[in-house]
Amino acid sequence: MKDRIYVSERLSPQPHYFGIGVVGDSILDPNSDKNDRYCEILDYQEFDSAVPFKIEDNYVEEIPISKATNYWRFGVREIAGNVYESITALAKLSDYTPNLPHPNGDFESFRTPEGTKKQRFSTYYERNPFYRTKAIEIHGLTCIACGVNFGDVYGTWGEGFIHVHHNKPASETGPTAINSATDMSVGCPNCHAMIHRKKTETLSVEEVKGLRATRTQKVHIL
Repeated sequence: MKDRIYVSERLSPQPHYFGIGVVGDSILDPNSDKNDRYCEILDYQEFDSAVPFKIEDNYVEEIPISKATNYWRFGVREIAGNVYESITALAKLSDYTPNLPHPNGDFESFRTPEGTKKQRFSTYYERNPFYRTKAIEIHGLTCIACGVNFGDVYGTWGEGFIHVHHNKPASETGPTAINSATDMSVGCPNCHAMIHRKKTETLSVEEVKGLRATRTQKVHIL
């Protein structure tokens, strides 16, 4: 409501309801470190005109007394059926037929299709394949954190497969000379993913080993 770049897109300068749709998938925001999420809105239909939050100084929604002081902070909230009907009636919306979930709980009928081709633009840090080859020569093909060797587990299909990890991320060091013996490690995709799981913190190989050791000890105790 306060961002001026959206002025032309609003139906009214006052707080209002502006459309209707079906809640779809909840998607983790990749740019958030607070587990914020996006939510798909399916079968969306914009109202022809704004439906104000208040009609003759009375809110359209029924606000519980326990939430009277902070009700509007909740962007997602339940409303009673009669409130829903009031809003759609004020919007003069009589022919909206959303594609709702099947009664047996099958949500697949209204989810957006997968496989749509999209372009993605991102920043990546160039890797020199020489250092990767050298790291494998020095450290081998066995994960330094968990000890898995893909050749041992999957035979010839898994031979030669391993991830190479920069002990100090290139995103932090920038262009720099690499010593494959001290600056790089080898790891399986699982352990490598755990090292980089959070954008705000990169674990060391030793820390991942410690997490695994703690978990293994708990499993044995149980």
